[in-house]
Amino acid sequence: MTSKSQSTVWIKSPMAIFAENAEEGIVVQDEKILELVARGQKPKNQIDEVYDAGDSVLLPGLINTHHHFYQTLTRAYPEALNKELFPWLKSLYKVWANIQPEMIAVSTELALSELLLSGCTTASDHHYLFPSQLENAIDIQVDEAKKLGIRVVLTRGSMSLGEDDGGLPPQSVVQTKEQILSDSERLITTYHDSSQGSMTQIALAPCSPFSVTTDLMIETAELAEQYNVRLHTHLAETIDEENFCLEKFGLRTVDYLESVGWLSNRTWLAHGIHFNKEEIQKLGQAGVGICHCPTSNMMLASGICHSLELEDAGSTIGLGVDGSASNDGSNMIAELRQAMYLQRLRYGASKITHQKAYNWATKGSAALLGRSDIGEIAVGKQADLALFKLDEMRFSGSHDSLAALLLCGAQKADRVMIAGNWKVVDGRIIDQDASELMSRHSNAAKLLRQLSSV
Repeated sequence: MTSKSQSTVWIKSPMAIFAENAEEGIVVQDEKILELVARGQKPKNQIDEVYDAGDSVLLPGLINTHHHFYQTLTRAYPEALNKELFPWLKSLYKVWANIQPEMIAVSTELALSELLLSGCTTASDHHYLFPSQLENAIDIQVDEAKKLGIRVVLTRGSMSLGEDDGGLPPQSVVQTKEQILSDSERLITTYHDSSQGSMTQIALAPCSPFSVTTDLMIETAELAEQYNVRLHTHLAETIDEENFCLEKFGLRTVDYLESVGWLSNRTWLAHGIHFNKEEIQKLGQAGVGICHCPTSNMMLASGICHSLELEDAGSTIGLGVDGSASNDGSNMIAELRQAMYLQRLRYGASKITHQKAYNWATKGSAALLGRSDIGEIAVGKQADLALFKLDEMRFSGSHDSLAALLLCGAQKADRVMIAGNWKVVDGRIIDQDASELMSRHSNAAKLLRQLSSV
């Protein structure tokens, strides 16, 4: 899209659109959606450019609310195969401890590129590894996201409870409470932009109850309230985690969360599987959101999120691909399909529609991140859009185009727009040499394995 002031573009007559009263498309002006064009109508505003979307399905940009970009370096890692969460983590912590700054840069670039190509326009990453050589990991991620022009909510994760103190991670990857809180405040004051249309935001995200101290959880919540930023952590992913909390703190996971001041509407949790009825009500009443990570939950055999009960109680549900070591992919449109099918196992086909999956990945995910400016195709919202073509053999014979994207297994967007600018055109990221990126990433993964074998 041209960058001239007040340029208007009509994305005209899509094959299907996930929005009401916009059958003839939408008008984008600069970074926002200016107009929805209803069936049989023409734009009311002057149009500078027209993009004919007649062979495309038009969605709001998909929003990924939980990931670990660095884990793209340890996909299908031999020592971690066929294990449940705790032994899986223990086998990989010693590998991840050797990650170097240039590895964070290339793994972030690759993960964000994968997401972009799958129709994702906003991504949240949960980075919690800060060994001595990697103290500026979030700064590196900010730079990589800016280069690609993708929106990010980067969470300053942390681990302060090492093996010596009864935690899961090795001492080489934990930090002191003082180091963590100081750097958290630095990142907020340096990078967090709370304005409408923000491209970069910071949230605070102790890794999990089994990797941080109670004091750190409490003081992180206080810091988040002071700066009005969001809180994120893993919770209730496995029964092992539940047992750990009972043994270590004498509390179930949700009671522990309440004891450290985290039961609030600024909190969103990754996974949220093993809650009882009382805990679901407590979470809903507090407005705590849940990021459902279906592929990861299946890969590690963790369980199935109680999405409908949580929604009925008042919680918002969003989606995340989770780290590539437990998903081995960063594909948001594929994650919608997994979410729909896994949730159907629990609730049945009639209650989990393709529309619900789209809502989880757009408006629901936006709400988890505290964003009201993205996540839907509506006037005044940011022009974050994903367009998919149905020109592959897998779609042949399909009738409902919106449903076909998920039922027939879409994998890749044809075009992606963020803040009114095309970032993906003809299935390729503009100005990116994908082969060169994959070569750098593959070499980094090989070097990490070598360093971890010494």
